[in-house]
Amino acid sequence: MTQNDNTVAYPGREGAHSAVACDRLFPAARLIAQASFEAVVEAVTARTCTYGVLPIESSLAGPVNETHDLLYDSALSIVAEAILPIRHCLVGPEDIVLEDVREIRSHAVALDQCRKLLASMPWATATVAPTTGDAAAAVAELGDPAVVAIASGRAARLHSLAVIADDVGDHEAFTRFAALAPYTRLDRRHGEWRTALTFETHHRPGALHTAIEPLARRNIDMVQLVSRPIPSRPFDYRFDCVLGGHPLDDEVAAALSEMRAETARLRVFGSYRADRDEGWETVAA
Repeated sequence: MTQNDNTVAYPGREGAHSAVACDRLFPAARLIAQASFEAVVEAVTARTCTYGVLPIESSLAGPVNETHDLLYDSALSIVAEAILPIRHCLVGPEDIVLEDVREIRSHAVALDQCRKLLASMPWATATVAPTTGDAAAAVAELGDPAVVAIASGRAARLHSLAVIADDVGDHEAFTRFAALAPYTRLDRRHGEWRTALTFETHHRPGALHTAIEPLARRNIDMVQLVSRPIPSRPFDYRFDCVLGGHPLDDEVAAALSEMRAETARLRVFGSYRADRDEGWETVAA
């Protein structure tokens, strides 16, 4: 996945965590910033970019709902993942005391990962930005010392911002990024694999248990299970799921076949190698 003619769409600006994930996933590709998560999906769907990269799960805030919903509404598949440690910084035009901060801007997930900081500053308003990189760029452009951002140290350096407070996350945090493509990978190269899917159950007692029972019976690990509402059907839900294994593995294939028979709808979101890199480097700073 490192061909020189690859173009990779990511949300935000240079300095966003997604841009770092792109470097990890596609080190030889040309990166193209997009204005939003939806714009990334549109660029890959229209084939104006070869791949897209979006955050899909935070170790602190849980699933990134927007990415899950965009996957559900598109024909794209996950073809790779990268898990990166995230280090949040409070950055602004000047190094000021926290009591002088009036507004803190960042992506919703980053704000959720810094609850203790926000709780300690009740006088400051938290404002959601499209990405952490966008928040840093907007704060730099505004130039008001009282308006700051939660972003990476890389974004601070890029926009000549001061680091007011370093490492402001509640706990050590990791974010899982998904590489999206308009096809599903079926190759089985070395390593541990994942299969992502979405399914909807019938409305009857024990429907969820019946749907996932084939996984337990075949000793297939359910790595993640996310419940999301279906906007077109009020108070109706679907389940996004990640399994350990490849969709062409005999046991996984048999389980998926049984699940299709026991659910109202099932669609595979993609297959990809699990990121088990022991040499993660903190997204700095």
